[in-house]
Amino acid sequence: MKLERILPFARTLLQKAVQEGDIAVDATMGNGHDTVFLADLVGEKGHVYAFDVQETALQSTYKKIEEKQFEDRVTLLQKSHDQVQESLPKDDSRKITGAIFNLGYLPGGDKQIVTKPHSTIDAIQQLLALLEPEGIIVLVIYHGHPEGAIERDEVLSFVHTLDQQDVHVLQYQFLNQQNNPPFIIAIEKR
Repeated sequence: MKLERILPFARTLLQKAVQEGDIAVDATMGNGHDTVFLADLVGEKGHVYAFDVQETALQSTYKKIEEKQFEDRVTLLQKSHDQVQESLPKDDSRKITGAIFNLGYLPGGDKQIVTKPHSTIDAIQQLLALLEPEGIIVLVIYHGHPEGAIERDEVLSFVHTLDQQDVHVLQYQFLNQQNNPPFIIAIEKR
């Protein structure tokens, strides 16, 4: 298949935005795969801030960053992603170049604990204020559950209101797949 699948395309977008020495955010660390990916991109001089409300997500992610010896370039925060602005150090003048969200629930975790549209939209707004020009926010939207469908609709409604003078908004989606396949919304700051 020549078309990139959803998760590889999300990483392609992040690779275009995040360079060594940058600041990046994993807004929903989950099992830590994106946190490790971002930590590799930012290198020794950069930093990743990873958010999740679940202790199991922090434990799983810590094991992965420890294996890679990335502990000094990652900060794990057991907080909601809508606390990003207040959680980043004020003494670091660098702006964020990339951020990723995997909306829904923790794979293999409690399916009752899901991301919510209000906190997700609030986090997007905060990240837009902190984002470098040409920085990218990637949202992977899993909407195959009732809460996910609500969040999908509210996030889509929100991104449609963003001014094209401020950001470019892309939707990347396979249209003929069954069972509510995930899709991407990417927001690039101008």
